[in-house]
Amino acid sequence: MPDQLVEHHGTPVLVCDPAGPPLASEQDALDHLVAAAFHGAEVVAVPVERFDARFFDLSTGVAGAILQKLVNYRLHLVVVGDITHHLRASTALPDLVRESNRGRHVWFVADLDELAARLA
Repeated sequence: MPDQLVEHHGTPVLVCDPAGPPLASEQDALDHLVAAAFHGAEVVAVPVERFDARFFDLSTGVAGAILQKLVNYRLHLVVVGDITHHLRASTALPDLVRESNRGRHVWFVADLDELAARLA
């Protein structure tokens, strides 16, 4: 499935292809996600499979760099999928997920239905 621009409750969402290029750095976010803003997306929904494992190891700084870049471009990032094994391996990641899900810029959701419900 190629990336698709869809609308949920009036919000344009770029739903990224799970088989697309991996996101392992800030430059990857620029190359593959920021273009979403130029296509009218406000939210970028990225399947968990697209993220390099270092994204979920907060000590690497990869997540911070990617999240900051997307916020700078006024894009909302939604990480879609099961991250249970990453949560179990980290003491800091559960805090990031909990705080992010309370905010408006970055969410971690189980599936696209949960994303649609949050946008309602």
